[in-house]
Amino acid sequence: MKSISRWTLNTDFAVFDIVLKPDGSELLVTSGNKVKVFNPSDGSLIKSLKGHKETVLCLCYSNDGKRFASGGADKSVIIWTASHEGILKYNHNDSIQALSYNPLTHQLASCAMSDFGLWSPEQKSVSKHKMSSRVTSCDWTSDGQYLALGLYNGTVSIRAKSGDERLRIERPDGAAVWCVAWSQCKGDVNDILAVADWGRKLSVYQLSGKQLGRDIILNGDPTCLSWFPNGQFLLVGSSDKKLYLHSKEGIRLQEVYTSDSWIWSARAYMNGQSLVYSATQDGDISCHQLTFTVVHGLYKDRYAYRDNMTDIVVQHLITDQKIKIKCKELVQRLAIYRGRLAVQFPERFVIYEVNTDDSNDMNYRVKERINKKLECNLLVICSQHIVLCQERRLQCYTFQGVKEREWSVDSTIRYVKTVGGPVGKEGILIGLKSGAVLKIFVDNPFPVHLLKHNVGVRCLDVSASRKQAAIVDEQNTLYVYRTKTGEVIFQEANATSVAFNTHNEEMLCYSGAGLLNIKAGKFPVHKQKMQGFVVGFSGSRIFSLQMFNMTSIDVPQSEAMHQYLEEGNFDQAYAVACLGVTDSDWRKLALQALERLDLDVAKKAFIRVRDLSYLELIYTLEEKRKRGDIVTDQLTADVLANQGRFHEAAKNYKKAGRSNMAMSMFADLKMFDLAKEFMGSGDVVDKKQMLSKQAEWAKSTQSMQQAAEMYLHAGETLKAVEILGDNGWVDKLVDVARRLDKAERPALLRCAHYLTAASQFGFAAEVYLKLGETAELIALHVHAQNWSDAFDLVEKFPEYNDQVYLPYARWLAESDRFEEAQAAFHRAGKQRDALRVLETLTLNAVQEARFNDAGYYYWKLSMQCLELAGGDASSGKNSTVAMLEKFDLYQRYASLYYSFHTLYRSIEEPFTSESPETLFNIALYLHQELSGISQPSPPQGISHMYILYALSKHAKNLGAFKLARMAYERLARLHIPARLRDFTEIGALTVRGKAFHDDEDLLPVCYRCSSTNPLGIAGNFCVSCGQPFVFSYSSYEILPVVEFKLSAGISDEEAMNLLEVVPSTIDDDNWKEQQASGYESLTLSNNPPPNESSSIHADPFTAPTSRDEFIPVIVDRPTLRKLSRNDVLVRRWSFPLRFQFYRSMLPDIPITVCRSCNQLFITDDYELLTLQRGHCPFCRSIV
Repeated sequence: MKSISRWTLNTDFAVFDIVLKPDGSELLVTSGNKVKVFNPSDGSLIKSLKGHKETVLCLCYSNDGKRFASGGADKSVIIWTASHEGILKYNHNDSIQALSYNPLTHQLASCAMSDFGLWSPEQKSVSKHKMSSRVTSCDWTSDGQYLALGLYNGTVSIRAKSGDERLRIERPDGAAVWCVAWSQCKGDVNDILAVADWGRKLSVYQLSGKQLGRDIILNGDPTCLSWFPNGQFLLVGSSDKKLYLHSKEGIRLQEVYTSDSWIWSARAYMNGQSLVYSATQDGDISCHQLTFTVVHGLYKDRYAYRDNMTDIVVQHLITDQKIKIKCKELVQRLAIYRGRLAVQFPERFVIYEVNTDDSNDMNYRVKERINKKLECNLLVICSQHIVLCQERRLQCYTFQGVKEREWSVDSTIRYVKTVGGPVGKEGILIGLKSGAVLKIFVDNPFPVHLLKHNVGVRCLDVSASRKQAAIVDEQNTLYVYRTKTGEVIFQEANATSVAFNTHNEEMLCYSGAGLLNIKAGKFPVHKQKMQGFVVGFSGSRIFSLQMFNMTSIDVPQSEAMHQYLEEGNFDQAYAVACLGVTDSDWRKLALQALERLDLDVAKKAFIRVRDLSYLELIYTLEEKRKRGDIVTDQLTADVLANQGRFHEAAKNYKKAGRSNMAMSMFADLKMFDLAKEFMGSGDVVDKKQMLSKQAEWAKSTQSMQQAAEMYLHAGETLKAVEILGDNGWVDKLVDVARRLDKAERPALLRCAHYLTAASQFGFAAEVYLKLGETAELIALHVHAQNWSDAFDLVEKFPEYNDQVYLPYARWLAESDRFEEAQAAFHRAGKQRDALRVLETLTLNAVQEARFNDAGYYYWKLSMQCLELAGGDASSGKNSTVAMLEKFDLYQRYASLYYSFHTLYRSIEEPFTSESPETLFNIALYLHQELSGISQPSPPQGISHMYILYALSKHAKNLGAFKLARMAYERLARLHIPARLRDFTEIGALTVRGKAFHDDEDLLPVCYRCSSTNPLGIAGNFCVSCGQPFVFSYSSYEILPVVEFKLSAGISDEEAMNLLEVVPSTIDDDNWKEQQASGYESLTLSNNPPPNESSSIHADPFTAPTSRDEFIPVIVDRPTLRKLSRNDVLVRRWSFPLRFQFYRSMLPDIPITVCRSCNQLFITDDYELLTLQRGHCPFCRSIV
């Protein structure tokens, strides 16, 4: 920074305050008891104002420039207009110390020694506020909300517009506060207050009272304090007779002015220039202009510059990323190189570095500090050194401050620049005032002479390869030299700066006369308007410095690239294109390089535009070139054809002796007439190829019939068949199939496929017979559901059994012909599929409340499981046991659903043909069956409520009142539909009036032990002997039969043979009566029993039973011989189950066993039901 004196004058009186009109047109000065008005530009006196009787001490101007005020030792304040007329005067009790206008209004704060007053045009009087200490200074915040008062007792009082105190700032040492000033910059987020006291300290505070930073020690007592209008700097006058410039944080930057006496007031004004006005005790008034030099450095795409005198901003010119380094000291010089940054402060140097190799990393950290005061005019930095330039001398220091070497030159150094090199061996380019250009290396004490120019060097740069050097001399002329020979290869006037492109040796740019000039190789210069001067050229970006701003200019390189293309220099054109051109420029470069067969450049250019088709072409051309089986004309023809220049390509193909390629090209383009011109005579292959492509063209134009005919003539029968089949031309398809030889299997099979899809099964069968495809023929009959034909073929070819019977079974199942479907599944060996079909039907019947069907399906399932258990020996014992468990479960479910069906219909339907006794028996059977302790939960759909409802109703009507009461009690705990609720409640009430017992005729009797059983027991077995009851599946009465088991070693077949033996005739005299141990026995035998034990076991059906556990009746061979075949009922189960044998205890009651389901019925009931229904009521088998 430099301070230049503009003018100085003396007023003959001590000047205590000066103030500028806001527009900068007037400078008001206190001079004795007068206020003088000066012209700020030259210091000439405009007017002298008289209104005070004693010395004027302070002045202030309103922010809108319409009024100003003056205060003096005569205790009065005068309000003046902008035309210098006094319009108002008011007084205080003491001399006026300070004045301040509110920035937003005309409210005026006037401070005397013992009080301060607030006046505004809206008020008739001045509101005054007493102070406990002398007021030395005052100032308003930029928004006019708060007033700061500096007090002699060392405090700062922050007041609201009403005058009330809102905050008090206590100075630590209690020194008198002489100056306070608020920053008037409206861009600041927080209001900033500067305070200077006679403790020789300067401090900065926020409005909240929080101090920013530490106290700054001054060189003397403060005499004045004011802010620059932009809020960036502070002017501080001191008792050492100097005026200093400080940063907004209070850091002292530089001396502005030195006077012969105390400086009482200083003001700054900015109108494109930074002007400082000051006034002294001797009456001197002076104006100084401050010039802030640009402190900056540039290396490639990193630009560092000084900001606010104490900060450093590093900007990445490509990404526009910025970081700020707060140094809190005056930055005098800086230099940047790669990841290094050197900064010179008044008393030291600091070296910063970036720790990573990332080119975009902007995190600078302190590497070293050199705590030495070293003077220099220019500064550069290398990887391990800094170089200081002083007039004709350069000094090289390490980062630790060790001086390694020094160079002296014979002329003043005008330009210095680091041009790179190995670490610790970097080169530095030097331009001298004498015109010499030198190069020094930091590890070499001897400078290297590069060039000798006749005029002093102003700007200097070298190309990336160091083969060329550009100089702008003091006459603003640009010269470009060859560094090796010193030859001038280019010269241009009106240049101010120059820079080579860091990415391209042949390109440079220079500025001058408001123009940017770009030169590429030997081509004419490209010009465009630009303000500022160039400082760098990287790729397609030019960096320009205008005043204090660095800007990046994107420069398209299209023109330079086109110039190289016209010259045929594709390598250099590609190098220029890499700097930045449009996609269309890249494509033009690629196409022209491809036409000239410069495949390397063409490939790289097409990669840029991502044109895969051309890249594939180039790859093909490179492969052909490597093999050496292709001539240049053919390569050129391939390129021309790819570009759509077909006639030229055909000529080149013919020239290369590849007429067939020209023919193929025109055929692909559907230009068949032109293709025929290149077709060789008598070439069958070419003719077929031509016909094939014509057929493809006809197909693409939807001329399907013509395309099919052409494919047939070209020998591509499969494509012809596909066209005929897709269009449904069955007649033509049949004709083609009959004409084709059976050797053309793919085409014939395709014909059969299309004929099948068109339901032309006869023609399709004809094709399959022609081919001998038995499997396909069977599949065709199955698809057409021609089962008889399919069965005939299966008889001849049994290996296809599954391919017929399995689809047949599925078809039967879908047609609701389930029994036939099962037979078909069995025939196909798919028993488990048959089982799954029945399971699905069963679940559907249950969900639809078709319980009779559900019982029937469960019976079918059980028989299927039994068949699987007996027939699937390969699946192992576990599978057999599982199937038998399912058999038992499904048999039980069949019985439950069969019986529940009758009960359910009797409740849901208004009429029933069943007798009350039958319904009672069914309800009792279901209740006892489902109430067993070991019984699982009832099957889905069977309702306990329905069972109990029917049981309670019919038990009450038949006289089983005890059972009815029990049923009603259990029914009350269940949810009953509304339509049955009344009947249930009435029945429950009426049954309570009946005797608590059941009619003896209703009690079940065990036909083994002759015991009478109570009603409603848990389980359908005798409570005395445990013998299971056997029910008739018509009336559900207990049948007079007892099941017996065969002794060990007796097979079912042997038992049946023994039963067939006619018993011998025995006399009645052989009946013997015997009493023993409280029982009587009657034995029929030819010989009396030898002892008691043998007489006991003579008849197992009359033998005593145990009450602790159930012991079944065991029958041996003699007993079987004695039994009458008519008295024995046999349930004949298939393997692996054994037969079940029952003895009828009342032979007079005829009982029938269904041969299909093995269920027992009273013969009369069974015959009646079979006559009515035509089949067994349980298994629906036709009798």
